[in-house]
Amino acid sequence: MEVHGVVPDVIDVTPPSIAEIHYGSLKLELGNVLTPTQVKDPPTYISWPTEEGALYTLLMTDPDAPTRSNATFREMLHWRVVNIPGTDIANGDTLTEYVGSGAPQGTGLHRYIFLVYKQPGRVVFDVPRVSNRSRVGRRNFKARQFAAEYNLGSAVAGNFYQAEYDDYVPKLHEQLKG
Repeated sequence: MEVHGVVPDVIDVTPPSIAEIHYGSLKLELGNVLTPTQVKDPPTYISWPTEEGALYTLLMTDPDAPTRSNATFREMLHWRVVNIPGTDIANGDTLTEYVGSGAPQGTGLHRYIFLVYKQPGRVVFDVPRVSNRSRVGRRNFKARQFAAEYNLGSAVAGNFYQAEYDDYVPKLHEQLKG
């Protein structure tokens, strides 16, 4: 994660474990390049090392909005699920619904970072719910600040891919207009 600047752009230290994440037959490989079309739907498989009875938070952010060299919207929140029992995301509490990659045309590769935090127990998160048809609350999200605010500590697992504009992006931007 250091090679691609995830540390220090998003987090302070590399998580001790890699989250295994698949989009169908495509597997994240710490920075491999995928297309917005390939990641328009949520991952089909996500796993990380867990502790019995523990709850987890999963975040997905893009620190490169609108561009990596001019990241004035750093970070753009793409997904936030909390109180996940083990790796059972379906039984977690989705606070921000998944949206895939939406790098604007001409902005180059963006990094899409998945971070997993072990919670100190069940947490009540005082944040509005965000649908996959809304940009509200997505811009200028800070994973580091969110983790500190809710005493999540450092990420226990992570992974990421890179993507740039393709023909799916205008459809996503239209969807986010609500």
